[in-house]
Amino acid sequence: QGQLAETGGRWVQAGASLRLSCDASGRQFWNNAMGWFRQAPGKGREFVAAIDWRGGVGYYADSAKGRFTISRDNAKNTLSLQMNSLKPEDTAVYYCAASRYSRSSSASADYDYWGQGTHVTVST
Repeated sequence: QGQLAETGGRWVQAGASLRLSCDASGRQFWNNAMGWFRQAPGKGREFVAAIDWRGGVGYYADSAKGRFTISRDNAKNTLSLQMNSLKPEDTAVYYCAASRYSRSSSASADYDYWGQGTHVTVST
């Protein structure tokens, strides 16, 4: 069984940058697309970004385009999310996920493995 563990979440002020990391263990996810989702207080889980198994061009939600960059290192079995120009509306628990497919997807139902989440709080 594979496991995912996110790190890097913390409190920051608006305009700051933050880098989230996701370490995979228990199995390799080389052939799997991976993604980031988030859940804000009182809201449902939403797609943020995804990347295919080769680590090609990222696929982003409109709210993340131009500010966030997703990347992966298959040799290290890690996934990252660089977040710049953070806004208070980015406040959420951020989850790393691994898809059962090799191509990127924004549908949470396509993802079989989930981390426990890391908290990001952006204040004004």
